[in-house]
Amino acid sequence: MQRGSDRMSVHRDNERKHELQGLLRSGHPTRTEEWHDPEPAADDDPQVWGGPVAPGGLGSSLETVRLELARILGRGSFPAGPHELIGVLRRNNAPDPLVDALERLPRKAHYGNVQELAEAVTGTQSTRTKG
Repeated sequence: MQRGSDRMSVHRDNERKHELQGLLRSGHPTRTEEWHDPEPAADDDPQVWGGPVAPGGLGSSLETVRLELARILGRGSFPAGPHELIGVLRRNNAPDPLVDALERLPRKAHYGNVQELAEAVTGTQSTRTKG
């Protein structure tokens, strides 16, 4: 007889093993009810599965770099120069490739918002019209 502080009985533990057996063998959900499964990513969702966003890297468009910068920096960081923004990125534990990209920017530059910064980091211009 087992006398421990188990939260489940032996029978419930065996039942759970049986429930998970198909998932562990197949590598994908085995339920017939789709509402149990997680929703797949949408086409416009950020690519979080690809690791940190690195400007100039594979799959790093202006939009993904802008999204990552906005997520880490927030609105209160602007207007600022690269030196101040690098400090904020480091305090917020930003990925090293993103910090390295800002270190390559001219020191005397000044950015009013995330869009301007993302354009400078990626070396691209947005398609929106100015004026």
